[in-house]
Amino acid sequence: MSLTPLLHASFKNRTQGKKVQGPFDLMYYLKGALAGGLCCSITHGALCPVDVVKTRIQLEPLKYNRGMIAGFGQVIASEGVSALATGLGPTVVGYFVQGWFKFGGVEFFKINFAQRLGEKKAWELRIPIYLGAAACAEFIADIFLCPLEATRIRLVSNPEYASGLITAMPKILREDGLIKGFYSGFGPILLKQIPYTMAKFAVQGWAAENIWKVSGMNSNTSSESVKLGVSLTSGVIAGVAAAIISHPADTLLSLINKEGAGGEGTIMTRLGRLAYEVGFVKLCLTGLGARCVMIGSLTAGQFGIFDTIMTLTGAKKFKFTNPNE
Repeated sequence: MSLTPLLHASFKNRTQGKKVQGPFDLMYYLKGALAGGLCCSITHGALCPVDVVKTRIQLEPLKYNRGMIAGFGQVIASEGVSALATGLGPTVVGYFVQGWFKFGGVEFFKINFAQRLGEKKAWELRIPIYLGAAACAEFIADIFLCPLEATRIRLVSNPEYASGLITAMPKILREDGLIKGFYSGFGPILLKQIPYTMAKFAVQGWAAENIWKVSGMNSNTSSESVKLGVSLTSGVIAGVAAAIISHPADTLLSLINKEGAGGEGTIMTRLGRLAYEVGFVKLCLTGLGARCVMIGSLTAGQFGIFDTIMTLTGAKKFKFTNPNE
């Protein structure tokens, strides 16, 4: 079935007197993709030093065992301040690409799922719609993110491996090949990112809805600064929830991209060995505090920047509406 009618359709509200949303056309989705790419690139780039320390804690827990703040001091003392920017190139590029497909994809799938179901059913099933849209968008985004994330982790775990993204990627491809070099972490990145993104968008949507409800404010008539405040607050809540859910897979992803990690064999065999060696408790807890701080602030920033850019481009975001109100 052609998607053209869906791309150019407005989400028409059948209840008399209610404002019609849309149009949700190709330009709307391109604005959403651009806003998503920028918000992910900016936030992940800004938090690159935190991610460097978090990754070191996960990869070398015996050395970096004094917490997040002390970890910064250890990295600076041994390698200098510039070490905190290790992997910045692949981080910025990789997360722009991922954000493009993630946020743009969530908008596309969410709106089209809702259009197919109709206003009443879409309202009743809004959480499953968030979850399904996020899962579909994240799977597509991770195909493009995985090689860049593998390069970032290789650079962070071994700063002497290459000078940056442009020199590291050809070297990895030459030494390890396409699959082992860039997609060894595809399984764990899906296990990490899909639950993470599902929780991120579903919890943020739920939290924002309840903030508006409890506060008694109207999302349609409130000022842009109030809307931004709601986006940031709901983003923090969503980020912490998503960080906890996806942390074990994040630890495995950091480990699997370390040179020689897990020995020989298939990706799943290597992952199984690593999980057994590390242990369930350490998988769940090693570096979790740092990750909650990082992902909580990062997610809040992403939703704040995304909403701001959408407003600046003149795009009116889709919202689920209660037909009984």
